[in-house]
Amino acid sequence: MEPLQNKTEDNSPAPKHGEKGRNPFKPTAAFIGASWIALLTGAVGYCIGLWNANMQLNEKGYYLTILLFGLFAVVSVQKSVRDRAEGLPVTDLYYGLSWFATISSMLLLTIGLWNAGIALSEKGFYAMAFGLSMFSAIAVQKNTRDSKMFQDKEL
Repeated sequence: MEPLQNKTEDNSPAPKHGEKGRNPFKPTAAFIGASWIALLTGAVGYCIGLWNANMQLNEKGYYLTILLFGLFAVVSVQKSVRDRAEGLPVTDLYYGLSWFATISSMLLLTIGLWNAGIALSEKGFYAMAFGLSMFSAIAVQKNTRDSKMFQDKEL
């Protein structure tokens, strides 16, 4: 697979003469904190909503399983996309399964909410909390990977 863009002097991550030496790939503490807060807000809010929901236990289990499945799937997609971008080998099977799992979790949540006998506002709450959790899980995974890369370079 070809790199997304060829490194030239114009787009190189190395600082140019006279620029400060901050590496643009190292995540800031603010971004790391915001990502974790978003993940906790989405996942905990979703779970509190499930806890307080007036639905059968098997329905609550379905929605909790969809959240866990979705979080794992998006972390897997982020890892496989990033590995490919960095030139690390990722099989097409794993890459495809990661995307399939991510899309499946979203589709299963949509179908479940569409057919649920709950208020429209509750459906919107679950959809938004799920979306926030999915997006922030990607950001947390990215930050974790970037931070680990910089820790390894410092050792």
